[in-house]
Amino acid sequence: MKLKADRVTLLKALAHIQSVAEKRNTIPILANVLINVVDGAMTLTATDMEIAVVEGVAAETHRDGAVTAPAAVLYEIVRKLPDGAQVELDHAGGDAPLGLRAGRFATSLNVLDVDDFPSMLAGNLPHEFSIPAQVLRGLIDRTRFAISTEETRYYLNGIFLHVAEGDAGQVLRAVATDGHRLARVETELPAGSAGMPGVIVPRKTVAELRKLLDEGPEQVDVALSDTRIQFSIGNITLTSKLIDGTFPEYERVIPHGNDRILRVGKKIFSDAVSRVAAISQERSRPVKLSMAHNLLTLSAASQDQGTATEELDENHVSYDATPIEIGFQARYLNDITDQVEKEVEFAFSDSSAPTIVRDVDSPSALYVLMPMRV
Repeated sequence: MKLKADRVTLLKALAHIQSVAEKRNTIPILANVLINVVDGAMTLTATDMEIAVVEGVAAETHRDGAVTAPAAVLYEIVRKLPDGAQVELDHAGGDAPLGLRAGRFATSLNVLDVDDFPSMLAGNLPHEFSIPAQVLRGLIDRTRFAISTEETRYYLNGIFLHVAEGDAGQVLRAVATDGHRLARVETELPAGSAGMPGVIVPRKTVAELRKLLDEGPEQVDVALSDTRIQFSIGNITLTSKLIDGTFPEYERVIPHGNDRILRVGKKIFSDAVSRVAAISQERSRPVKLSMAHNLLTLSAASQDQGTATEELDENHVSYDATPIEIGFQARYLNDITDQVEKEVEFAFSDSSAPTIVRDVDSPSALYVLMPMRV
């Protein structure tokens, strides 16, 4: 195999690839990138056996062939080459090292047998649809903060993507929850997705996909089965296993009849939460919200540090229900308000019941937050 590629082009592809390659795996080949030239076309492939990314790279090819090399090392070398460099890769075959040359710089990298590089076949993916990249970004950004990191409840370690009944018919809905908060966002049902099964897209897949969406074309092609999902973004294909589990009946935890409504500006509220929470060094950092007519008082206390309070009056707050006091974890409050554009709406029932949070300007998103004792 022999080729020449522009440093910027190669670096961009290696950045995508090396983050998928498994650096700490006990199987050495999974830390490598497969560089393949077939009929003059170059592709890079990385996999951790759960996700596989294949990216086509523009290159001037001189000899077909395939080789695997350490993904992280190759990325670091190319990253440190000067702008405008032309990178030459040359591999004679077999267990010969991979030669890399750029200007007067030259190195050789040890390789592993191409035959040992695992192939992660997608299999039959009967459900196919296209979705605007901007829409898919929105589904991810407004839900992924609520993905659970608790491995024992593995079925919560991803985003539940499924067809659901919305107010005006069927919608494509993304849901994530960790048991303390829930994020539910929906969008118009893409053509071709109506018969798709509900699937749980793993947390790592969500993270890798989100990186690719910033640089790809306007449309993303999605294909899936009960066990696999594939995203085609321009010249990049990401294939992933799905979480084999049953997502809980999340609708049962969404309260109905929460009629105490608080509306407050997103920025002034989140800034006030951060200020009063700074009094405590605890990870949970509880903040108490006390509501009266058009008045919101935020407070926090720490045995070691003291207390902090801040009032937001009728210039920033709308509240016309009976008084209520309720506590939340500061980080959870800010995680949700980070998804809001301008004004946030809280719908309370009482101090111990789940609270509904909405973006006033975006009715397609709904959040549920469990209170805590303060």
